[in-house]
Amino acid sequence: MSEIRVNKLKDEGGTGAPILTYGIEVPVGYGITGAGGVNVSGACTASAGFVGNITGDASGSSGSCTGNAATATLATNASGLTGSPNITINNLVGVAATFSGVVTYEDVTNVDSVGIVTARTGIRVLAGGANIVGVTTAESGLNVTGIITARSGTAVTFTGGLDLSNAQETVSTGSTTHYLTNKSVTVELDCLNGTVFTHSLANGNVGIVSIKNFPAVKNSFHTVTLLLTQNSSTPTGGIGNTMVAGVPSGFPGGIGTHIQLTPRGVTGFSTDARVGSATTVVLSSTAKDLDVVTFGIHYNGSTNTDANNYTTIATKNGDFRVGGIGQ
Repeated sequence: MSEIRVNKLKDEGGTGAPILTYGIEVPVGYGITGAGGVNVSGACTASAGFVGNITGDASGSSGSCTGNAATATLATNASGLTGSPNITINNLVGVAATFSGVVTYEDVTNVDSVGIVTARTGIRVLAGGANIVGVTTAESGLNVTGIITARSGTAVTFTGGLDLSNAQETVSTGSTTHYLTNKSVTVELDCLNGTVFTHSLANGNVGIVSIKNFPAVKNSFHTVTLLLTQNSSTPTGGIGNTMVAGVPSGFPGGIGTHIQLTPRGVTGFSTDARVGSATTVVLSSTAKDLDVVTFGIHYNGSTNTDANNYTTIATKNGDFRVGGIGQ
């Protein structure tokens, strides 16, 4: 065996590198070092892997990358990735993504969909409620722990029947505004608080009933119920403690003779209610009686700012008295 000791190797012309016909073999424990780079037109194979940072563009029209690259750092953008490998990452951040197949989520905080979100085995909302703008389809049910909110100007539509168990109606106290005298009040029924309201006639004779924030988005019928409790003594100053006839400013007395309607998203307008063959709902004249007055509002689906497209009716079940045990 012989060896050649030289400082530098050049080609025959002295202007380039020599050609190593059979390649170069580096013994164990040694390597190719220097401040330059390794530039090959063929494949670069390292059976023991690569150590250190991988920089530059990793691109090509074919081929694959296998193995565990957990200790490597890709310093630039990876573009044009093709093929069918499995990629496992911790976080994926991007502007947009298109998937032609099925996307499976194990833990998702928010899903923002422009189109329709379809859940074959149900949608479960644990907290915070569900705010639905478009169409949500759940073939096996919608399980919501919080509140389902339909945004202003919209409605929740159920087809195929609605089955409610353990449902409860929120009963709110009608807010009042004094009208003309301290015994004549406007009772405001805000449908954002529910559809059943209470009012004690000890707080003043009812002059105007104001119904506001009910939906008017399609041909529909909306009901609002008012529970009226009489004074603890025999009422005076009008039938059933409603406003007496002949009140100034053109407002006749009686519940149903002057209704203020303010649909959701509409300025509002004045109208009166149809009350059977009478002109007003007559409340009981007996102390402590309970009258149940229901207002029904039919909206025909046309322009919701036109009062002519609304018909209001008023009905009463009343003169209820509380009996004692055994009576």
